[in-house]
Amino acid sequence: MITALAGGVGAARFLTGLAQLIKPEDLTVIVNTGDDIDLFGLHISPDIDIVTYTLAGIVNDEKGWGLKDDTFGCLDMLKLFGAVDWFNLGDRDFATSILRTDMLKKGFTLSQISAKISSDLGLKLKILPMTNDKFATYVQIPTGFIHFEEYMVKRAAKDPVFDIKFVGAETAKPAVGVIDAIMHSERVIICPSNPIVSIGSILSIQGVRGALQKTFAKKIAISPIIAGVPVKGPADKLLKGLGVEVSAFGVAKLYADFLDAFVIDSADVAEKGRIEALGVEVVVGNTLMKDFASKKALAKIVLDL
Repeated sequence: MITALAGGVGAARFLTGLAQLIKPEDLTVIVNTGDDIDLFGLHISPDIDIVTYTLAGIVNDEKGWGLKDDTFGCLDMLKLFGAVDWFNLGDRDFATSILRTDMLKKGFTLSQISAKISSDLGLKLKILPMTNDKFATYVQIPTGFIHFEEYMVKRAAKDPVFDIKFVGAETAKPAVGVIDAIMHSERVIICPSNPIVSIGSILSIQGVRGALQKTFAKKIAISPIIAGVPVKGPADKLLKGLGVEVSAFGVAKLYADFLDAFVIDSADVAEKGRIEALGVEVVVGNTLMKDFASKKALAKIVLDL
């Protein structure tokens, strides 16, 4: 069995390649829920939806989120009524969040809901939220702390970052199956996701980092940084804001206490020695996933380790 720790777009793209090389029944994906937010009276789980839609083959490939060929009539009407106007949710995407919110109100867990949605979309792998408990990632900008989605979407990640706060990390417990998946896998893959607000949030959940340190699985991470620049998103601002070097080495250092191997891009071959000095095996390859072939090739590098 293989377990992957995942954020949103970068992880989803990697997982599409991985899913072609292994049996879907052998894959468990633990997904960040720190980006979850309540808007329009609905509970929205951006990263879970991105991973689910992508693996189901229905994601908007151009954007990396949302559903292909979706319409926005509901959102347009809400905007007419003066509702939130900065978060885009398509009509069919609304349906997912309506179902999720309704089931949460009826007492179902986020895990149970995610399992139903992925199954109804024809997926056979397991998609697990990192926790079923309340958890939210907040970012400190010059005016104070704001929810990560507001920083990322409403403010387009333009503000400098001074700190990160995981609200709920002190009490949130891993969802059922999360620790077991880590402990009983042959490989645990840390997807090329934001190391602070995607992977970092998962690692902040009670027992997750300890399980990664204890498991006999081979633990492999893929760098989301190439030549000092994040492939997607504001990882550079978040790393810099927390005093972490914006490089493949900086990311490897965050995972060094449990990591066995690290895959870096050929543009970062000069980082190889520094990362190996952390006690981590380094593999150099193409980590920029431009098309399906490169996604599959990157997944093969990880599986061949």
